[in-house]
Amino acid sequence: MSASEKILVAMSGGVDSSVAALLLKQQGHDLVGAYMKNWINEDNVIGHCPWQRDIDDARAVCDRLGIEFRVVNLMQDYRERVVAYLLDGYRRGLTPNPDIMCNREIKFGVFRAWARDHGFAAVATGHYARREPLAGGGFALIEGADKNKDQSYFLALLSQEQLADARFPIGHLPKPELRRLAAEAGLPTAAKKDSQGICFIGEVKMQDFLRQYVPDRPGPIVRATDNKELGRHPGLHYYTLGQRKGIGVPSNTDNRAYVVVGKRSADNALLVAFDLPDAPGLFQTEARVHSLQWNTSPVTTPRPLEGRVRYRDPRVAIDFIPEGDGTALVRFHEPQRALASGQILALHEGERLLGGGVYVESRPLASAGLTSGRFI
Repeated sequence: MSASEKILVAMSGGVDSSVAALLLKQQGHDLVGAYMKNWINEDNVIGHCPWQRDIDDARAVCDRLGIEFRVVNLMQDYRERVVAYLLDGYRRGLTPNPDIMCNREIKFGVFRAWARDHGFAAVATGHYARREPLAGGGFALIEGADKNKDQSYFLALLSQEQLADARFPIGHLPKPELRRLAAEAGLPTAAKKDSQGICFIGEVKMQDFLRQYVPDRPGPIVRATDNKELGRHPGLHYYTLGQRKGIGVPSNTDNRAYVVVGKRSADNALLVAFDLPDAPGLFQTEARVHSLQWNTSPVTTPRPLEGRVRYRDPRVAIDFIPEGDGTALVRFHEPQRALASGQILALHEGERLLGGGVYVESRPLASAGLTSGRFI
């Protein structure tokens, strides 16, 4: 980013996007900061949704940096592209990822389009990720230098066109250094805690959010090993594969806890087992992914790659076998725990993120006695 550009900075009101704007300002770019108003808790969802404070903090940072600040209303787009996707997935028993969809459809979708329509050359965010030019043209998406904060996983479904317009100014920084820069510059967000909530909704518990929009549909909690009913659940959409807390059945006399191993549509049953390595359906050796999206040339022949099965998990060795029509079979060199349908598999070549796909089904270990990890 040596040449001066006109850049729209997505300001969340947090320290990461604040320092992203600071660095771009120091590099001499023509900046405008913008807060994306995606959600204002208008439906009285239970939880902390500090959108007004975030706007005030983002404006205060822009004032400190001497740059223009705007609020861009994307609430309708957010409802149609993220909230609808989220609720539809949970209604169908899947485990969707709203943060990844928010990046693809909102930040680098309609927000990027708004930026281009208003004369901006690029959109910058506070993601811990790096974008590097390729010798033959185009750009590579690289993990953030701070492996404890790396957020490249959440960018897995971006296209090359979206990546071309993206700027990630803080991707080379460790978090402590970023906070030091914020404090030295006198940014009002320097000591602000990181948000842990749903993308641009806030610190709202997912169960509280779902309770407002998805009707309860009670059913039995069944032990997968012997089909014994252990209790009742309020709705399958409140649970995900691998969940250990809040299931609603106590540990046994040996203090062994239960874990969710599947969902069964025939009788609306939540399947559980003791949280052990041989729990039926808990560990998978293969998975099928669909809706593949590449930020580079698509992989069209079988080859070894690496996959990140979920955020915070390390990359693991896989055999990637394309099947056409945007689907592929993935064989893991080591069994993986709790691959829930609807979640995202990020595809890697070392630190470089190539793209990603959505889990549609998985195959448990043969010892589990099950033929498919997809119970719905």
